[in-house]
Amino acid sequence: MVTPAARREAVAHLCEAHQVSQRRACSVVGADRSSVRYQSVRPDDADLRKAMKAVAAERRRFGYRRVHVMLERQGWQVNLKKLRRLYREEKLQVRKRGGRKRALGTRRPMLVPERPNERWSLDFVSDAFTDGRRFRVLAIVDDFSRECLALVADTSLSGLRVTRELSAIMARRGRPRTIVSDNGTELTSMAVLRWCQETRIGWHYIAPGKPMQNGFIESFNGSFRDELLNETLFSTLAEAREKIGAWKEDYNRNRPHSSLGNLTPQEFAMKSRLETKAA
Repeated sequence: MVTPAARREAVAHLCEAHQVSQRRACSVVGADRSSVRYQSVRPDDADLRKAMKAVAAERRRFGYRRVHVMLERQGWQVNLKKLRRLYREEKLQVRKRGGRKRALGTRRPMLVPERPNERWSLDFVSDAFTDGRRFRVLAIVDDFSRECLALVADTSLSGLRVTRELSAIMARRGRPRTIVSDNGTELTSMAVLRWCQETRIGWHYIAPGKPMQNGFIESFNGSFRDELLNETLFSTLAEAREKIGAWKEDYNRNRPHSSLGNLTPQEFAMKSRLETKAA
């Protein structure tokens, strides 16, 4: 019994079960009578708890820090430590999922790009429909703004399809200086090599078995899988494309990103453009 609440419960039990006075029970337990008789005047924060639980129900993989950011956007002014206490009292903690063990190696820091379109990174993510059929998602991210440029879901994604998607993004956004990826067969195909030669865009392949050399897309893939793929069942490809597209828009427009100072990717990109113009 190390907390006042536990001591109060013990005193109440002694008084009720053994018919002893409160003074005697406090003496046995070693509790101060003023502490036992204390009546809390702390407000129950019912409205705040309701708003917090609403955010946590909608964003089930958000911790208390991101919940705090979302509540601030709704106009709540609450201390982070208080929110953490309420978050724990409501038992909203995010349960960590187990993962396979990975060998530890040397972790060299990646250089962060200094402007949009300086470097894009891409990778594939796999998932399955409810009937067991597999599908893949091509994820493309701008490493500077962390914007998700594309999430292309299909049952088959060839190297030629990858180049078509990259060309479509370039048509509306501009050319990247460098593209980073692993050494997958689709990404080392003749279609990709020919596209790089025609567009004169540098394509950097990370070392085999070193996924953290492409850490930005690996981090994005973790959030994508944790917040959507592991939380959602897909019956058809059309349903998967619809829900993945909605998540992509929410990720870019509404989801706070801790490495961007809790701005969304689009807010950070807009802020960067304004600073560039002002300079």
